[in-house]
Formats: sequence, C-alpha cells, structure tokens
Amino acid sequence: MKKTKKEPSAEPPYKLLDLKVSPVKKWAAGIPAVMAAFSDLFEEGVPVRGTRALFSMNQRGGFDCPSCAWPDPDDERSPVGEYCENGAKALADEATTRKVTAEFFKRNSVYDLANLTDFEIGRMGRLAEPMYMPENGTHYQPISWDDAFKKIADHLNRLQSPDEAAFYTSGRTSNEASFVYQLFAREFGTNNMPDCSNMCHETSGTALLPTIGIGKGTVKLDDFYDTDVIVIIGHNPGTNAPRMMSALEKGKKNGAKIIAINPLPEAGLMAFRNPQQLNGVIGNGVQLADLYLPVKINGDMALLKALELLLLDFERKSPGEVFDHEFINNKTAGYEAFIKQFEDYELDKLAEESGLSAADIYQAAQMLAFKKRIIFCWGMGLTQQPNGVDMIKEIVNLLLLKGSIGKPGAGVCPVRGHSNVQGNRTMLINEKPTNEQLDRLRDYYGFEPPREHGYDVVRAIKAMHADKLKVLFCMGGNFLSATPDTTYTAAALRKLHLSVCVSTKLNRTHLIHGREALILPTYSRSDLDIVNGEAQFISTESSMGIVQSSKGILKPISDDLINETQIACRMAMATLGSRSVVDWQRYANSYDAVRDAIEKCIPGFENYNSRVRERNGFYLPNAARDGNFVTAAYGDRAPFSLTSVPDNTLARDEYLMATTRTHDQFNTTIYGLEDRYRGIKNERRVVFMNQKDIDADGFVNGEKVDLFNYDDGIERIAPLFIIVAYPIPERNTVTYFPETNVLVSINNVVGESNMPASKYVRIKIRKHVPEIFEQVEKTQQRERRNELMPV
Repeated sequence: MKKTKKEPSAEPPYKLLDLKVSPVKKWAAGIPAVMAAFSDLFEEGVPVRGTRALFSMNQRGGFDCPSCAWPDPDDERSPVGEYCENGAKALADEATTRKVTAEFFKRNSVYDLANLTDFEIGRMGRLAEPMYMPENGTHYQPISWDDAFKKIADHLNRLQSPDEAAFYTSGRTSNEASFVYQLFAREFGTNNMPDCSNMCHETSGTALLPTIGIGKGTVKLDDFYDTDVIVIIGHNPGTNAPRMMSALEKGKKNGAKIIAINPLPEAGLMAFRNPQQLNGVIGNGVQLADLYLPVKINGDMALLKALELLLLDFERKSPGEVFDHEFINNKTAGYEAFIKQFEDYELDKLAEESGLSAADIYQAAQMLAFKKRIIFCWGMGLTQQPNGVDMIKEIVNLLLLKGSIGKPGAGVCPVRGHSNVQGNRTMLINEKPTNEQLDRLRDYYGFEPPREHGYDVVRAIKAMHADKLKVLFCMGGNFLSATPDTTYTAAALRKLHLSVCVSTKLNRTHLIHGREALILPTYSRSDLDIVNGEAQFISTESSMGIVQSSKGILKPISDDLINETQIACRMAMATLGSRSVVDWQRYANSYDAVRDAIEKCIPGFENYNSRVRERNGFYLPNAARDGNFVTAAYGDRAPFSLTSVPDNTLARDEYLMATTRTHDQFNTTIYGLEDRYRGIKNERRVVFMNQKDIDADGFVNGEKVDLFNYDDGIERIAPLFIIVAYPIPERNTVTYFPETNVLVSINNVVGESNMPASKYVRIKIRKHVPEIFEQVEKTQQRERRNELMPV
C-alpha cells in the first residue's frame, strides 16, 4: 500500500509553555533595553562580532538597520549607539554564526521542522547554501546556483502566460535589488508584484495620494523637534519604532504636547527613559503622553468626527482663530460640503461609539484648537481597519481645517515598518504602476512593459487557489506567516508548481511550499558584499523620504551566498536569454550601474551616484511637504473627503480582535518569548481581555480558551489560548500574530486598499475542550484536499 506523505503544519504547534505574568510597564527603554539588546548578542554567540557591527549600524558610512524605517538624524548622531533594542536584536539575529547547511536538511524533514515553534525555527541559524525540494519530497537537498536558476527558468518559460507567475518583495530588499527585480518581472511580461506594502501601509498610500498628491508622509524628523502637538494614533512606538521615542522626547522638551490614541496603554506611549541620558538611567525619564485616549477597536473614526465637531464649535465662537481660512480658500476643495455633514452628528453619540468620554474628547479638542503646528502619526492600528482609508482621509480633513500640512512642524507621518518598504515602492515594486512610470521604462530600455494591473497579496493568494498562479518567487519575507487566513493560504501555496524563497534565515514559508521549492540564501544588511573584488554599498529610503547608503562590514557566514541584485540578474539571464534587451551582466557586476539606470527611469534620483555618497544622503522631492498639492481630481488643491462612522455592533457572544506583535518580535521574526512592556513572559498563545468581560462571560483570568471566527460561513479555529486580564476596552481583545492569522478571513480586507483587516476580526471565545483538536484536524484535512467548505 502506498504511504501517504505527512503534510507539515501551516501553523505554529498548539502547545502552551510556562506563562509568567508581571505588572504592565508604565515606561519604555531605560537600562533594561540596553541589557536586552546585548543579551541577544551573547545568546547568538557573537558578542565581539555583533558589538562591532552595532557601532556601525545607522552611522554614516555604516549600514542601515534591518529593522524599522525610522530615519536617522540629519544632524549629529549618537557616538554611543544610533540604534534601539529591537535594532540590536535584528542585528544579533543576522550576525549569528550558526549555519543551516545541507547536512541540517538531511537530518530534518520539513514535517519535523514544522512541528517546531516559529521561535525555534528562527534560532537554527543562517541559511548557508541553495536548497531544492523535489516533487513529493520530504527533505530539502543541495543544488548548485546554476541548476537553481535553470530550474526557475524552466518553470517560468513553460508557463502559458507570464501572468501565471508572481514576484513578491519584502521591505528588507534594497533600492538596487528592487529595481532590477521589477525590471525583470516587467520584461518577462507581468505586473504581478505583490509586496509587504499590501499588508502594512497600502492603506496610507491609497488615502494620501488622491487627497494630498503623494502616497507618503510629509514631515521631516526636525519637524518633531519644533511643533505644538503630536498625535499618535494606532501605533506603538516603544516596540514598532523605538528610536521614534527620542524624537518625541526632544519635541516634549521643546514644548510639544502629545495625544496618544490606542486601545492598549502601551508603555512607549506613556513615558521614555533614554538610556543615553542621566535622567533615563537614574531618573524617571520623560513623560510622553499628555493625554491618553483608550479608543475602542475601530472607534477612531467616531473620535475624529467628534474632534472636528468640537473644533467647528470652537471656530464659531472664535472666528478665524481655529480654522485657517486662508489655507482652506487657497489650497483645498469641498469645504462647504464637508462642514455641512456635522449638522447630523452629536457629541455624546460619537463619544459612545468611540468608547471614550465626551470630557476626554473635549480635552483633546482644546489641545488642538488654537495650535497650527500639528503632526499626526499612525501605524497599522489604522491601516489594518476595514475603513482604514477613510480614517486616514479623515486625519487629512482635520489637518486641512487647521492648515497644518505642508508647513514646518506640521503634517502627516505614517510610521513605516520594514526598513526599505517605502523604497521598494519608489523603485516601482507595485502591482499597479502608472502609465507614466511604464513609459519611462519603455523609453529607456526599448521593450513594452505590460500595462494590465497585476495581483496584490490577497488577489495573488486567491489566484493560486484558482490555479491562475503557478510560480511564486519571494524576494525575502515569510509569506505564509505574514498573510491572513493561514489554512486558506497554505492550501494555495501547496497548489503552486514552484515556490522560491530568497532568505537569510529559515522560516515557515520554506516548509509550506509548492510541488517543487527552492531556498536561495542571500546576504543580510550587515554582511560585507564584495563583487569582483570591490566592496559594494546599497541604498535605502526611510519613512521620511531620505535616500542614503548602507555598507555591510561583517564577513558572510558562507562563501555560497549571492546578493539579491545578482540573484535577480542571474534569474533574468537564465530565463530571458538572448531575447532580453537589458544588459543584466552589467547590473550584476556593479550597483553603480544599477543606480545610473534608476536615475534615468525614476524622477528625483538625478545624480544618484553622487548624492547617495553625500554625508546624509538626500531627500526625495515631496510637493505636499512644500505645501503644493497636485491631485488627479482637483488640480492644485487638496480635497476634503466625506466619510461615514461605521456600525460596530456586536452580537452578544462576539468580540472584536486585533492582532499585534510582542516586544520580542519584528514582523514575523520572533527573537524571544518576552513581551516585557505588557508583562508577558514564556508564552505567545494569550488573549488580552477586559476583566469585566471575563467576569460577565463566566471566564477566569488564566483560563484556557479556544477562539473562533465565522466570516464567509467558514469556521476558523485558533485553539488553546490563555486569558490575560488587561486594561483594554470592553468587548475588545488583542492576540499575537501569526498565531491568530488563521482567524483573519481572506475576504476581511480594507476598502479600496485591499489589505487584510487584521485589526478588526469578529471572534467568539469558548472554554477550551480537548476535542477541539479533532475539529482543527478536520479543517486541515479539508485544506489538504482544497475543500474548505462553509459550516
């Protein structure tokens, strides 16, 4: 009898560790952050190698942090260390000398590896050589680089259409690699370029482009130092962008007020102990938030409308002192229609829908009313809401009323996640390129790029299911763990003819693969990159539009690694051969040559090779930052947008769930098992709940429960979680991803941007029963048969 191949699990194992709960922290950073940063270097066995690299990270002439995209200061940088705790963890993770070799894969099947936690998988070490999974195989086996590229080329060239392939990009990919990667995809003939922006800030660009004329933020770092009010909404700087706290500290010392809006009272919103200053070591540091508003999940729109209603009332009582009518008359469109809507709103009703008191909202409105220099910052707490585009448009509305955009100390600041996710988009990693962008490629290279829009992440997953995608090439990232609806996505990945992952470390996407699969190891940001005997540097773009150089210094852990630019170029040469009009070998040999091409094809990169070598790099053009709004529908004016307040009514047994990450995690990479600021240690399978909800529904703090979602009529189950009582709005819950990605329906997306709405998931919570694992197994069996049926 033929044996059935055991399928590896698409989810982390359902096992509990040893949960320790301590009091919630009321401040972030300080000496514990320093100790945590260096402890990771010792745990990875690289205290000397890692420390040497840390002192080069984010320094002029050094390398860009592989973690978040917060910009480096234009003025002096700290000689002690221009990095944060999470940046140090990211560095330790990639500076490790542990290796994952062919011998490792010979000993370990993908089935066995999938039974490990994501933390355990990531601790295996750096990938050291290219690996291949044959059809019906159980173990990866070594393959030469030439054979790997030949296999990719064979699969791509046998497709019936170029649109049967998709090329995914992670935010870690450099400008140079991103450019040649998209160039290959378009010469091959497709715009199927899903990327990590489709899951984090696609919502921001979708909202900002039609309202202010650019899909990026409008502020510089210096604006934080000299402003009146900073509003932080749906963002946790203490974990997601810790260096932001230094800018907030400086702004506070210069007189800025800070309003923090978030369902959870995150430590990084409350206070900051700067470990490089005396008061951060032996004192209490700096209190950040002057006002904290614990808004309900998706109550942000009601709050924004309430603030505007109160500002309108202030303006009527003090004409011309609250609204900037000169700015409104000269720079905006649609003001009268926008104001008229407030005849239908009541403060008490909006306050109730936001989950806040009218008094607290009034206090926030007072802080904004007579100030002009206002900065709004946001993260995925907004962008991953189903009405996220509208909420960001509402933020723009408020700033347009105040004339607080396109001026020093004022504007919008979407806080980007991965270190070059914004640069990827600038380099044309975009499934919806404009005709103008494609025309420039055509005119420079002489081939006609495809014009039809391609697949974003959600559409790509659905296309895999429908057998419309046969090959998925991932330039970095952990596609499975980053995406929603884990069961559905895993079934989609298994239908691929070939999946290819360019990676530095092992992750779960390597274990849930197509019929055939390749793992291609590459350099990390801190690695010394030598091409033809010459050390190369790459470039990246920060979340504030600064392009700067990045040059690794560490000796690579293996001689069998290839940089991402060469991987893209060699794939192009193997696939396109003589039919290509691009000199791929020239680009493979020199990043300078790639930058020369970028200069010709992308506006704002004039004299690229000269300017990127300057001390601080250079800023890309940003008309909105200069107060000039060029919008498609309104010419030189920024339009007010008309939006609505959502109905978030829940059934009696329903909760709203938002996914988040721990402090020991960056995106899908898990560095440890301590969420220090929230008081959670040695466990990830927790669900934060309000104590009143715990009591009302007959639960007990610390009890084991199972979580369910029923969107689309399909039962989705995340079994075996522990309840943790937490100061969170009633009927709201928070869990960690990727453990609860399985509950996020592929169809639960943000309007217009089509991003997964992972911060707005309707769930039911039931006491844990052992039989739940049988239900989960049945679901996974249907997954393997591609028969996900509604319940």
